[in-house]
Amino acid sequence: MSRGRLPSVLAGFVVSLLALPALPAAPAPRDPAASERQLRDLRGRIQKLQSTLDAAEQSRGEAAGLLRESDRATSEAHRALFELRQRRAALESELSGIAGRDATTRSALAQQQALAEKLLRLQYQQGAPDRLRLVLEGRDPEQAARHLQYYGYIQRARADLIGELRRKREELASLEADARARHEELAQNESQQADESRRLEKERAARAAVVKRLAGEISRNRREIGQLKRDEARLARLVDEIARALAAREKEKERERGEGAARGEPVDRVADASLSARPFASLKGKLRLPVRGRLVNRYGERREEGAAWKGLFIRAVTGETVHAVADGLVVYADWLRGFGNLLILDHGGGFMSLYANNEGLLRKVGEKVRAGDPVANVGASGSSADSGLYFELRRDGKPFDPLKWTAR
Repeated sequence: MSRGRLPSVLAGFVVSLLALPALPAAPAPRDPAASERQLRDLRGRIQKLQSTLDAAEQSRGEAAGLLRESDRATSEAHRALFELRQRRAALESELSGIAGRDATTRSALAQQQALAEKLLRLQYQQGAPDRLRLVLEGRDPEQAARHLQYYGYIQRARADLIGELRRKREELASLEADARARHEELAQNESQQADESRRLEKERAARAAVVKRLAGEISRNRREIGQLKRDEARLARLVDEIARALAAREKEKERERGEGAARGEPVDRVADASLSARPFASLKGKLRLPVRGRLVNRYGERREEGAAWKGLFIRAVTGETVHAVADGLVVYADWLRGFGNLLILDHGGGFMSLYANNEGLLRKVGEKVRAGDPVANVGASGSSADSGLYFELRRDGKPFDPLKWTAR
């Protein structure tokens, strides 16, 4: 099904849902035939609603596939931009080094030229007097000649050194020109990559909105439909209950959204390099959480769908940097259904940390990172409704409470 049909499927789904409360809310008539007709009519409506729901789920699956590709493309764009910025920083450091070496060479060249001029003056002074004057002054002409010859040797050696220093300056100038050309090319590539990243993020946001609309309608009504199909004997009463529940649920969700915005523990201190080069097993009670934001869901708390949280959800601003909590090796960096752009670090000793729902992953499988290094950017990829990071700690594949390992 094309993306153009998604709004029409959603509209049909809502229309079918709103049609349910139109059934009579009054007690069923005593005529058994009338009751049977009403039940058959209700079953027909449920079947129609189920068909519409199936179509919406199929559309959501297709839209989720497109969103997955957008998540991956956005993540790759973020990683490429991160690498370009690192290369630019390395080039700037190289240019700074070349400038320092050039300054040292200029200083040495000026010093050697000054010494050469001084030696030339001395050589002239030694060679200017004639032999008669040397005799009258009591100086040995042969010794003066030897001195002049020594000065000549030194002068030639110094001229060679000056020539070498000038060649070195020319070589440094060539290196600097090459480095600056590469720096300009990187700056242009970085600008183009940033434009591409913004385009991909805009495209991903549009697809995420479609998935969110479909998922919201499906999740609000799937449970009611399943219950109706399992207990057809109570259909007439349940239809009325569904109508009331849907209206109340919208109000409840608005209330929960308002409460959710205000709740949550602030996370201000995040992982840094202070825990680098230490075994993970020794870090209990010392870890810091990977991103700044508000801690809104904790390990073990009950989720809306009934299951318990196996990690933490930290609501954060889109684009916020996610940091590695300890030294580790990237063993997974890809999109995973339900987790969006997911990165997993292996810390050794059976310990792993998981960072999910990211907008972009900055590292590739096989890369080693240190505690505090940037590994991702916060987003709302996968099935996440809010911008933030889902974070887990595991040992031998089993999750445990990260807050018991966190410095409070």
